[in-house]
Amino acid sequence: MVRTVFVFVSLLAALVAAVPHPFVVHEAINGAPEGFVHAGTPSPDTELTFRIGLVQNNIAGLQEKLLVISDPASATYGQWMSTEEIVEFTKPSAATDAAVKEWLAENGLTAATTSIAGDWLSITTTVGKANTLFNTKFQSFAHPETGKSFIRTLAYSIPASLQGAVEVVHPTVTFPNPLGGVPRLTASIGKRELNALEKKDLERRAIPASCATTITPACIQAIYGVPTTKATSSTVKLGVSGFIDQFAQTADLKSFLTKFRTDISSSTTFALQTLDGGSNPQGRNDAGIEANLDIEYTIGIATGVPVTFISVGENTKDGDLGGFLDIINFIQGEAAASRPQVLTTSYGQNENTVTRAMANSLCNAYSTLGAAGVSILFASGDGGVAGSQTTSCSTSFLPTFPSGCPFMTSVGATQGTSPETAASFSSGGFSNFFAQPSYQSAQVKSYLTALGSTNAGKFNTSGRGFPDVAAQGVNFQIVDGGQTGGVDGTSCASPTFAAIISLVNDRLIAAGKPVLGFLNPFLYSSAGTAALTDITTGDNPGCGTNGFPAKAGWDPVTGLGTPNFAKLLTAVGL
Repeated sequence: MVRTVFVFVSLLAALVAAVPHPFVVHEAINGAPEGFVHAGTPSPDTELTFRIGLVQNNIAGLQEKLLVISDPASATYGQWMSTEEIVEFTKPSAATDAAVKEWLAENGLTAATTSIAGDWLSITTTVGKANTLFNTKFQSFAHPETGKSFIRTLAYSIPASLQGAVEVVHPTVTFPNPLGGVPRLTASIGKRELNALEKKDLERRAIPASCATTITPACIQAIYGVPTTKATSSTVKLGVSGFIDQFAQTADLKSFLTKFRTDISSSTTFALQTLDGGSNPQGRNDAGIEANLDIEYTIGIATGVPVTFISVGENTKDGDLGGFLDIINFIQGEAAASRPQVLTTSYGQNENTVTRAMANSLCNAYSTLGAAGVSILFASGDGGVAGSQTTSCSTSFLPTFPSGCPFMTSVGATQGTSPETAASFSSGGFSNFFAQPSYQSAQVKSYLTALGSTNAGKFNTSGRGFPDVAAQGVNFQIVDGGQTGGVDGTSCASPTFAAIISLVNDRLIAAGKPVLGFLNPFLYSSAGTAALTDITTGDNPGCGTNGFPAKAGWDPVTGLGTPNFAKLLTAVGL
């Protein structure tokens, strides 16, 4: 009798183990984004690496505390959280971790933990096994304009029992931005014109006339009152993100400093950190306009601040967004004394090409860095109200990501000096994913009242408004591949603003005060807005409209305005 029961129980256990988990669709999209075409079925043996985001313990609690410690009116302002505190908020529960790893083990997979809190796992498997694991059919999608192709699906599922444990799986239904938004170098400057610019820069007079049309480090120093003196803190650091095979060249930086920062050593260089098989080869043919721009203007403006170029490769074949995440997890895992206090990124994509789950997961990750005292800055995009690049949009404007995330600082672009006006390409608008945060609600309400019925129905009036701030973004002189020429874009503005924040951090550290960290509540405070120059002219056309007009106060073209270094020091009590 006992033996019969044992055999029955054994058979029952075998049957239960053989029964597949009931699946439920976790994410789905209607079709591939604009510009992508179906390109067949990949080989089932093709390897894919996935990141699995687990539901965090109390991310809402972390963000609630972040909004308090980043508010200048708070008694705990600037008391940034330790890594241990952040982990307590963001780690998954033991049950969540065990359930997901058990599911993976049942499918012959062992997960690697890729974040310090354990909320992100990584697995590498084949297309065939991934189809079974996620109850889907992965396909190849090509982007004819760039010649790039990616493996994605239009829907994937997970076991119903894990719906409350898994936040997102990537790459699945979120497509990358294959264009990357890399700026183009205009015709190189002639020697006579370059000599004239150098001479005017050396004069250091108040806003040289040339700065109205051509930007150099001396112009940024004159327009925004940025000092040329060297940073004194040994702990201040600035990070620059690099993607899509954009490589920063030491020879171009040396030439740039020789031309435009003759007061500092031309041998000044940057540190290198690589992720996901990233690299930074040197040579004229390896020069990257975006990478050179970002490095030359962070080093060229933030005098004496150590700069690290973080080059993210494509080993994981998941586009910029996976790299965005890996940079966050890398910095979060660094010791507090080693991590940069400011990170600038000049890449992004239209919000409607990112799923809500992926957008939420990345935004949550940015909030953890903000809580650690890191200022996260992104270029807002270069397509006006049409998004990250000029895109067809007949019925509604296209906000960009991650600018719509309320836990990072979005930087738009301006041009000219008398007066400084909005650059027409400066992307701005209102998120369709993220609600309007309390720190900006008063300013956004004032703008919408002044806007009236203009563009009614084309944007989400209750969404998070962006950009937050702006800086010059037209005809930045850089050296790329040995040639000097001009570059336009909000990707000029973000490293510029980041460099200025780093110099403020240097002064704060020297005074024994905490760094600025998550910037937005400070920027939108009365002290913060007083340190910014309001931009009231210009607009950002797109989608068959004139876009949004710049107005007094905050606007979705230039945000709260451009920086004034002396006033920023006053605003932080220096």
